[in-house]
Amino acid sequence: MTSFDSSPTLTAWRALLALAVVFVMLATTGWTAVHHQRSADSRTLALASWAKGSIAGRPLPDAGAPPYKLAHFFATLTAAQRGGLADRYPLVVGNLNGAPVTVRYRANRRAIQQARTVEQRRVHDSRLSATGRAEAQHRVERFRSMLGKDRRFLAFDPSGRGLAAEVFGDLDRADRISLVVPGVDTNLLTLERTGSRTNAAPVGMAKSLYAAERAARPGVSTAVIAWADYTAPVGIGMDAALGNLARRGAVRLDALVRALPGPAPVSLFCHSYGSVLCGVAAGRLPGRVEDIAVAGSPGMRADNAGQLHTRAHVWAMRDSGDWIKDVPNLEFGGLGHGADPVDRGFGARVVSAAGAVGHSGYFEPGTESLDNFAAIGVGAYTSVTCAPADSVCDDGVHADTTA
Repeated sequence: MTSFDSSPTLTAWRALLALAVVFVMLATTGWTAVHHQRSADSRTLALASWAKGSIAGRPLPDAGAPPYKLAHFFATLTAAQRGGLADRYPLVVGNLNGAPVTVRYRANRRAIQQARTVEQRRVHDSRLSATGRAEAQHRVERFRSMLGKDRRFLAFDPSGRGLAAEVFGDLDRADRISLVVPGVDTNLLTLERTGSRTNAAPVGMAKSLYAAERAARPGVSTAVIAWADYTAPVGIGMDAALGNLARRGAVRLDALVRALPGPAPVSLFCHSYGSVLCGVAAGRLPGRVEDIAVAGSPGMRADNAGQLHTRAHVWAMRDSGDWIKDVPNLEFGGLGHGADPVDRGFGARVVSAAGAVGHSGYFEPGTESLDNFAAIGVGAYTSVTCAPADSVCDDGVHADTTA
């Protein structure tokens, strides 16, 4: 007779208890949460205005139309008309997959300027609490930074905790495109950092990767996107343990990739919870996605790489000091994200993360983790350094000969 102590149900509950304990531990050792969210949804108002708008006697297209239809619409407009729409409906045009990227850059700069003005008023609004005014001041400072010279945003939405996607390099002429997909606590206030931890934030990650890719293959034109354009979990909690936000983010990621200009191959670099999103998105992404590389992953909501249903090369790395290794790799009743991508049985190509320190150190210059990401991003697969446990991680992967 099977004893109760060895029953599968009890084993599962013990694993869930361990997962809960780890979440409590991580919540008290460095993970932060944003406690004050703003309820105003300015983009919803902008969409309503766009739906009633027209140009040259023609109604404006549905903002949710497929990218190819939106691209055709913008192609029929003059440069002045495109610029006029960007200025009149910045929160819509700046986020339209299918609009020319230069038009989106213009629209988002205008939207950021308008958002800064709103927050400047809130800073002095006596109806707000001290905490509310302090948050407004932080947002003013963030928007001031985002308006810096030569900064270009492919997406921007100040509603709630905020969304954004920044581009480094020439997206229209790139030979290869990389997207950095960050994890929990990603929002406008955490989009970038100053001081010694700049490469732990999405913008710093993307800038670091862009520089490393240019150094790895100077003859290849690259573009890197810091893609903070999905609603990420706040801190370690149920949202971080579930896949709901990853599924919603996967839809947005797929829409963006399908709207990217040109035929350049795309590589995804997915950190922490971002790897959950990339795992969910993998099977739906277009064929131009050639690489999905994950770091510090709690799982990709799959038991093995085959279940991702992608033709892309799947790469994985984890630093030996990354606490994510202590998170139980399981999935039970929707809780947890499945197998560990760095386990040999998963089937990913496991590469070295030597030099990376902790959970947020994978994009630090001088690390093998960043060098490997850069080699993958420019298609220089023979330059990838495999992890000791997977000495043939680059076996069967052909290097890109683009020069």
